[in-house]
Amino acid sequence: MNEQELMSELERLVSEDRNPKTMDIDLLPTIEILRKINDEDSGVPAAVEKVIPEIAAAVDRIVSAFQKGARLVYIGAGTSGRLGVLDASECPPTFGVPEDMVLGLIAGGPKALMRAAEGAEDDPQQGMKALQDIKLTADDVVVGIAVSGRTPYVIGGLTYAKQVGATTVALSCNPRSTIAGIADIAISPFVGPEVLAGSTRLKSGTAQKLVLNMLTTASMIRIGKSYQNLMVDLNPSNKKLVARAVGIVMQTTGCTAQQARQALDQTGKDVKLAILVTITGMSVKEARQALDNAGGFLRKAIGEKPG
Repeated sequence: MNEQELMSELERLVSEDRNPKTMDIDLLPTIEILRKINDEDSGVPAAVEKVIPEIAAAVDRIVSAFQKGARLVYIGAGTSGRLGVLDASECPPTFGVPEDMVLGLIAGGPKALMRAAEGAEDDPQQGMKALQDIKLTADDVVVGIAVSGRTPYVIGGLTYAKQVGATTVALSCNPRSTIAGIADIAISPFVGPEVLAGSTRLKSGTAQKLVLNMLTTASMIRIGKSYQNLMVDLNPSNKKLVARAVGIVMQTTGCTAQQARQALDQTGKDVKLAILVTITGMSVKEARQALDNAGGFLRKAIGEKPG
């Protein structure tokens, strides 16, 4: 695609339009600039709300993949890629899952996280290769993230994922985008033009972050990674998380801090096991077996009835 063709294509994208509400933004004092940005941001949650059915469909596919021992893979470039890597990297400490259960792939590789490597997004073959390198399978779910919906790196990745037979999801902020036409499920929150035309790290990036939060959080809840609204599978890997783990055991069992610490020490800092041992009086071995029998769902292991 030559420069003229690319310019013509970009002109058709909502995310590249000029926002009539911010034409005078360079003339405004600081506080008015911030109010303009905040006002534009306020519409993002409503845009995401409209695509919840599509997000739900993606979550159901992700849950099915996790239940088979398969993976959720994000693939993107620039801001979109960084957001995918961010969401993936937060899953192991938050939900105690293996590091390769949710993966984030970004055009240009890890160095693109710290320094822009925008040219890396122009090669669809690199998107395909990134998925080949992780040995993508038909059981995996691939979420292509691209505000424009036309990023070659993401198109290449989603096209390859379709060939493999993996579930494909497109996350874009432009309706009827190229990647939406490729993927099995299209999630396209419509947030409109940015405060600064084409600066899609703003509203579009916020919308993407909200959707990614939903995809992983809802999927992890569905596979038993929470009890009530508590992160009972978190990995207490630092002092803050150890303190949080103690608090969770106390909140769920009514025990003292000392008893919570003892239960966590007894179970190797396994929060779920510590709760189950404290509530039921089971041995660690019995509690582990009960959790296994319950598929990792703490409510079921305890014997609580739904509703």
